[in-house]
Amino acid sequence: MPDSLLDLEKRRSEVLTEISKLRDFRPGSISATGGRCGTPNCHCHKPNDPGHGPNFRLTYKVKGKTVTESFPNLAAQRKAEREVATFRTYQELSRALIETNEKICRARPVEDTLTPEEKKRRKRSGRKSKGK
Repeated sequence: MPDSLLDLEKRRSEVLTEISKLRDFRPGSISATGGRCGTPNCHCHKPNDPGHGPNFRLTYKVKGKTVTESFPNLAAQRKAEREVATFRTYQELSRALIETNEKICRARPVEDTLTPEEKKRRKRSGRKSKGK
């Protein structure tokens, strides 16, 4: 049995409340990089050395361009991890809100919102001319 309009509106309010309770968030992903540096005498160039890293970075888009931020310390990395995780929660809630609103739109009855002038025009345009 489909949800009632009242149930759907209640669900929409619940989702909006959950969204309003979210803490700081931002899009992006955190990834680790490593490798060899440009200094030829560095330990990273020795055989079997794992190289530098891992170095964690936040990557995200700004106006279609990829931006990468390095973290100055572990605390900044943990903060960004929380913000990105909260953004994932926001995305899930946003999808739930859209799905619920679509169901509400399908369930809500059509209301007669035509003005008297619009009703007259509809009646006139629906008539067939006589004699032709």
